[in-house]
Order: sequence, then C-alpha cells, then structure tokens
Amino acid sequence: MEADSQVFKEAKHYSFFEQEYMALLCMSVMQSGTQMIKLKSGTKGLVRLFYLDEHRTCIRWRPSRKSEKAKIIIDSIYKVTEGRQSEIFHRHTEGNFDPSCCFTIYHGNHMESLDLITSNPEEARTWITGLKYLMAGISDEDSLTFEEADKNGDGLLNIEEIHQLMHKLNVNLPRRKVRQMFQEADTDENQGTLTFEEFSVFYKMMSLRRDLYLLLLSYSDKKDHLTVEEFAQFLKMEQKMNNVTTEYCLDIIRKFEVSEENKEQNVLGIEGFTSFMRSSACDIFNPLHSEVHQDMDQPLCNYYIASSHNTYLTGDQLLSQSKVEMYARVLQDGCRCVEVDCWDGPDGEPVVHHGYTFTSKILFRDVVEAINKNAFVKNEFPVILSIENHCSIQQQKKIAQYLKEIFSDKLDLSSVIAGDSKQLPSPQSLKGKILVKGKKLPYNLGADAEEGEVSDEDSADEIEDDCKLKLCYNNGTTEHQMESFIRKKLESLIKESQIRDKEDPDSFTVKALLKATHEGLNVNLKQKAVKSRSKSHSTSDDEESQQNSSGKETGQLYRLGRRRKTMKLCRALSDLVVYTNSVAAQDIVDDGTMGNVLSFSETRAHQVVQQKSEQFILYNQKQLTRIYPSAYRIDSSNFNPLPYWNAGCQLVALNYQSDGRMMQVNQAKFRMNGNCGYVLKPQQMCKGTFNPYSSDPLPANPKKHLILKVISGQQLPKPPDSVLGDRGEIIDPFVEVEIIGLPVDCCKDQTRVVDDNGFNPVWEETLTFTIHMPEIALVRFLVWDHDPIGRDFVGQRTVAFSSLVPGYRHVYLEGLTEASIFVHITINEMYGKWSPLILNPSYTILHFLGATKNRQLIGLKGLFNKNPKHNSAENNGHYVRKRSIGDRILRRTASAPAKGRKKSKMGFQEATEIKDGTSEPTDMKDTEGVIRRTTRSLQARPASMPVDKFLLMGLSSPEWETMKDTKRDENTSVQI
Repeated sequence: MEADSQVFKEAKHYSFFEQEYMALLCMSVMQSGTQMIKLKSGTKGLVRLFYLDEHRTCIRWRPSRKSEKAKIIIDSIYKVTEGRQSEIFHRHTEGNFDPSCCFTIYHGNHMESLDLITSNPEEARTWITGLKYLMAGISDEDSLTFEEADKNGDGLLNIEEIHQLMHKLNVNLPRRKVRQMFQEADTDENQGTLTFEEFSVFYKMMSLRRDLYLLLLSYSDKKDHLTVEEFAQFLKMEQKMNNVTTEYCLDIIRKFEVSEENKEQNVLGIEGFTSFMRSSACDIFNPLHSEVHQDMDQPLCNYYIASSHNTYLTGDQLLSQSKVEMYARVLQDGCRCVEVDCWDGPDGEPVVHHGYTFTSKILFRDVVEAINKNAFVKNEFPVILSIENHCSIQQQKKIAQYLKEIFSDKLDLSSVIAGDSKQLPSPQSLKGKILVKGKKLPYNLGADAEEGEVSDEDSADEIEDDCKLKLCYNNGTTEHQMESFIRKKLESLIKESQIRDKEDPDSFTVKALLKATHEGLNVNLKQKAVKSRSKSHSTSDDEESQQNSSGKETGQLYRLGRRRKTMKLCRALSDLVVYTNSVAAQDIVDDGTMGNVLSFSETRAHQVVQQKSEQFILYNQKQLTRIYPSAYRIDSSNFNPLPYWNAGCQLVALNYQSDGRMMQVNQAKFRMNGNCGYVLKPQQMCKGTFNPYSSDPLPANPKKHLILKVISGQQLPKPPDSVLGDRGEIIDPFVEVEIIGLPVDCCKDQTRVVDDNGFNPVWEETLTFTIHMPEIALVRFLVWDHDPIGRDFVGQRTVAFSSLVPGYRHVYLEGLTEASIFVHITINEMYGKWSPLILNPSYTILHFLGATKNRQLIGLKGLFNKNPKHNSAENNGHYVRKRSIGDRILRRTASAPAKGRKKSKMGFQEATEIKDGTSEPTDMKDTEGVIRRTTRSLQARPASMPVDKFLLMGLSSPEWETMKDTKRDENTSVQI
C-alpha cells in the first residue's frame, strides 16, 4: 500500500492512460472496503466499513440502522478536503488525530459533511485520490459498461448478458438486430461470448449515430469521410463559424480522429466526426460566454446581481443547520450578494442564525472569515454583504470591529471612481471590494453622535408574527421533544405536498403548511398542559397573553408582539455603509443621494410589479432593489424571479440551498456572462421605459425568430424517481422546449413521444418561437418520460437565449454524464407588420434617447405602499383557486402528448407563488391565448404634486377602471 501511495503522489507526472490506471487501482481498493472512523458532532466517532459500490456511483457504509440512507452519490459530492478543516473536526479539539489520516467529503445541496479518519495516511490518500478521479469523470465508458454487464465476473459476455445490458441502457432493439451485431463483433475462436475488445466493437456498432452519419454523407459527396475542404464547408455553412482555416480543420482531425490511416490522409471519418460533434466545441452554449464578455463599466443599477437569501442555512427556515461552508459554496458558485442575520450571542460575541426559530447558531466572526477567504476566488467583481442587524449597540460595535479587521482594505472605497457623481460606481471600478448593505444614521444627526435611531420597517428578515417561534417548555415537555414534534409534522406535510410534477412550483401553500404545524403543536402541547395544570382551563386569554409576554413558562407556542418601528444603530457600523444604504419605502426622498437599496418581500413586490411596472422600471434605473422570499416559505422553496427581473430589479434573492426549477433558471441567467454574478440589463431597462405586459412591448425593435429542430436523444436514463429503478420499463421520451422571458414571450411546445427508446430516440421535429426581448429570454429544454397517467421528469438544461449558438448542437442535460439531445438552431431577425418610424418618425429617436428621462418620481412613497387598498383581493374580486389532488392528476395526464400526436403550442404567463389575500395579476388574454396587459402610458407629474397622490391618480383613471371591470368579468386564474 505504501508503494501505491507513492505512485499516487507522482500521478501528475504520468500520461492520461497511466493516470487512468492509477484511478482504477484506487477504485479497486475502495471497492474492497476500508474501515474508518466516522466523526459526528457531539460523539467520539463510529467505526464503519466504507466501500465504493460495484457500479462506482456511490459510497456506502455498514453497519447502519438506516442502510438505505447510508450512502453518498458520487455526483452529489461538491469537494473533498484533506486534513482537519471541517467544522466538526474543529469541535473535536480533544481528539489527537493525525491530519494526514483525516479528510472530509462535502456533498449534497446543503453542503453536508462526512468526516472520516483512517488508520494510516496511505488509506486516506487512496480514498482522496480515488474520489477526485471519480469527481473528474476519469473513467473508460466501455470498461465501466462491460464490468456492469459481466454479472458472473468471468471477463466474457454472452448474448443474454448483452440483452440485459440493452434493457439497462434504455434501448429496445429487435433481438434479430442485436444478434446480428453480436455475431459481427464475435471474431475470436471462443464463439458465443464477447471479450472486452469484442464488446468495444459491439458497443461502437450499437452507438453508431444514424443522424450524424447522414449529416457526414451530405457534406462528403456520399463518402464515409470528410476532406479538409468539405469539413471547412460544413463549419462555415452549418455551424456559422467565421475565419475557418485549413490549419484549424487539421487540428480538429488530429485531435478527434481515431483512425491512424485517416489521420495520415487528413480526413475525418464517422467516429472522429461523432467525437467532434459530441465535444464542447459543438455544445449549445456559446463558449465565449464562459468568460466575462459584457460591458462592466456601467453603474451597478444597470446589472442583475446574483443574490442569496439566508445564505447560512442548509435547509428549511425552522430547524436546519447554519454553516459557514454555505458562504464558501455560494460565493464560488458566482453569488455576489450574501445575507448575514446578526443577533446578540453569549460572551459578547454576535452570532448568525434565523431568529425566532430552532436553526443552529454560528459565530459572526467565522462567517466574515469565510467570506473573506472565498469572496474573490473565482472572480474579482464586488461582493455585497447584506447585514440584517438585530444586535445591541455593544455587539454592533463588535460587528463593525470584525468587518474592519478581517476585510481591511476591501472595505476602503475612497479610491473608487463613480464617474458621474449622480450615479453608482461600476462593477469594474469596485473589483476586489466588499460593500456593506445596512442601515445608515440620518444625515441630520450630528457627526459627534455615537448612535441614533433608524427605521426598522424594511428588514429583509421581515419575518411574520405567524412564523416567529418562541417555545417555553415546561410540564414535561423538553426542547428536544418540541423540535422532534415540529420536524415530524413538517416532514409529513411536505411529503403530502410532493404529489405533483417536479416542474410545478405552486403545488401547495406554505402558509397552510405552517398553519397546520402550529395547530398541531398547540393541540399537542395543550393536552400536556391540561394534565399537569389543573387550573389551566380557568386562565383567561388575556391573562395567558400577559404571562407569555412577561416570559412566564406556559408550555405553549405563542406569537410575539409587533416588531419595533425603529432601532438603535451605532456610528461605527453606519460608517461602513457607502453605496448600499438599506431604506424603507416611506423614507425614500429625491435629494440627489445615490446608493439606496430598497428591500421587501415577494408579496409586496408582487403588488408593485403587477400594478405599477413602468414606474418600477424607472425607479430601478437609479437605485437598487432587493426582493426576498416570503417568510411563509418555511421549507426554503423559491419564488419565480422572472416578474422582478422583468421590472429591472437587480437583487432578486433566492434560497441557494434549495434545488429545483427556480434555481436552475437563476443559474442559467448568470452563466451568460462568465458566471461572474453580474449580468447587464437590456438597454431599454436602463434608459426610457416600456410596459413589460404589453402584447408588443418594443414595437421599434426587431424580434428574434427561433427555429429549433429537435433531432434525436442520446443515452437518456430512466426517471430518477422511477419506482422500479433499472428494472422498470424502457422509457417513452419526449422533449418540451420552454421560452422564459417577458409575458408575451413565455410559451412552450413539445415533440411527439418515441416508444421504448431512451438510448437513441429520433424525433426530427421543428419548433418555432418569436421573442420580443431576447436579452432577458431563457430557453429551457426538458425531457419527460410519458406514461398512461402523466409524465415523469428525466432531465433539463436551461440556457440564456443570447448564449445559444446556431447550427447542429448537443444539449447536455444537467447532472447527467452522457445524456443529451441533438438539435439544429436557426435564429433570424424579423420586424412587425408595420414600422413605427413610418407612422411616427420621431418615435424611434425618442425611444432610444429615453423620452421619459425627465419624468422623475420624487419620494416614491405611493409606489411602495405596503397595503394599498386598490390592490386588495376583495376589491378586484380575484382569488387564488387551490387545486385538489384530482385536479392535479387530471392536469398531469393532459400535459403529456398522446403517442404519435404532437401537442399544439400554447402561450402562458409565468405564475408567482403569492400569499393568501394577494390579488391575481391584472392581465388579460388575447385571442391567441397569450397573456396580455392593457398598455398604460406614463404621465408627467406636476412638480408640486406629491408622488403618492400622483400614482394613485394614475391608477384611478378611467382606463384603469375599465381594465379592472374587464378583469373582473374574465376572472381568469393562470398557473404554470
């Protein structure tokens, strides 16, 4: 083993094949198993046998009381660290562990850690090396497939083992065809079985891409290879590549061609052509967009900024763990705005956690150190630190002290050039800097004042009273019992909610879940209280409330009183806030000050976006707005960020710890500019205004016409939640393509179903889409497995429209190694039926110069009224219709196209998850079924008129009343 370890240390000096041998050697040792100590918080550790499973897809250990959960999927591993670096290792200060025997595996979306200790350094090195090889995907596909099929381990495959492998690979070829290929590959003396070399021939025959072969023939004058000239013609004509040289084509032949004879003749055969077409050079994503390519010298307000909510949490908002590792993860994933909720901690040390809940606490100092270490590892663009301050003055001073000591010159903004004094600085000028977003003392307060009162109305931790937990446990009820009861109740309710498509984000209301949790808690605790307190039934509600507020123990969960309107802020913390001053809506005044950040929940933002979208776009041209999830999302689910991006909101904060549709959309949004966390907003959102809900929001601009031919699929697996797993039926796949952007652009279309083929299904269908604002549009590819009662999710890939590359491209599904769909993309420009320049020659000039730039909105209080009467659900007569289980099953059945028949294209409006009592969007459908909204022009406000009256006057216009009446008549509820 010592010799092996030395070889591993020198592996970087070996060739690829030698490194692959090293990987196989490591994995062989890992598959035989290694006894290690599994370190856990609060215990001395458990001795377990850890091993790599036979398919090399997961790590398992035994013994374990929950054997089905005692595993880690290789694809879920985020990173492997050597030594004693994790939080749990740091807690075990009494353990005298050799660092060379210690390593930590971080895995899953919640950055869980598996902390292991081996008996010697060589074993640790073997596991670390093997895991890193597995994470890098260094393995031979044919070899792994052969080992998987060779059930008896004799190194040979018979025809029956081949048939079983075909079923596992999701391909249903006629037995006659399989036997024919088997016999052609079986060339040695031992007839009836395939060696590994023979199997490699069989696998290549089975994998031959008919679609790529026909494509090669069309450009090679029906030869089985492409000459340099023919290949150059293909790249120019189909792939739309410029500056294609002979040397470039020869480089590709040298890199991808497998036949030495073809290399000598400078031609590209079918295997080399297939390898090239499946390489990153022919991915659907523009490789230039993997780097920062946008103009980064514009003001901060001109960018969408990747933002995280409750960054420290690993799961739900009530019970999950807070971990400093989450900051490392999100920052290295491109997030540029992280949240830190600060509360008074013991020994004068501020802590970070979610207030009024059972979430664990971590030290503020540790959080700041983690941010400092990871902020600029992947890119140097500025990080915004959103401080939610709930601390006393003394601990606020400690917060300011740590920020200055640890961040040092990263906080110094004196050298930053903002350009125009009336605009924010650019991401380029703020490189390497950390901006503190928080409260600032009023300017009218004396400079010598060490503290002062500030508004506490706009806290991004605006947790509703219903969501504040403060439990007093007495009369036989312990904290552990209370937490256990809440956890079981939450788990059962969340399981009930999961009877839905994975693509349906609005399948249950979190408020209802929370209400049920509270009711269950109260019933449970009251029963305990009655047994132990004979006089409890005679206590009046008022007396009980007084006992709660005074801190007396009653064994009940109760609600805290209303949050304070103001709070004390110390000068030291206030002075650290420069360009990102957190303000309440009613405190905004047009005094020429730059750098206000307005934070409010999705519920309040939803009202503004629906009723005053054009004014909101104007506001976001000068200031920053942060939108965060409703406090009712106790499961850490995410709202739909799209409506807020469409209104120009920069900081749309999501729960990065939660996987799913909304995070996938968010990730696709920010990948389009090198995943640096900053994406430039469209010019129309930075200057001038438009109505995002209009049926033709930008009539002067050309539209994009996307012609998308869905050709085939490759190695599509069975659905991840398939009940029978690999033993289940071969899938019947179809592809759905969705456009996500302005309401007028949101639509989806899908192919027919291909029966019994997940290995190489062929669709050959063309889908077309028209896109009005391509700069913000996303294209989402989804693969589904059709079944009699609906559809099962197989995989997805979401790409920004601007990052699409024309020509023949592969769309690799996220998180799946080889699964892809093969498409052809054509993008054309098209204009409307009429030209606005002809009808009004000044229109285009005014539009680009920003004709509304002087329509300033001083004060803006009316824009952000918390509960405007005209927005109430009662006035509008709109109510959110809750679907029954039966409705969902019917909807799922209807959503899948019948086999052999293509489903017609349908338009729809992205729905947002909203709190009870919030009105439906005031949109209307046109004859095409696409959601439309009546255009409402902006009016110039008289200088003497207060803003709130001006906005209310605009909403009370006859046109608005007509729209309300029309909407009331239609009373249409739109869901995704």
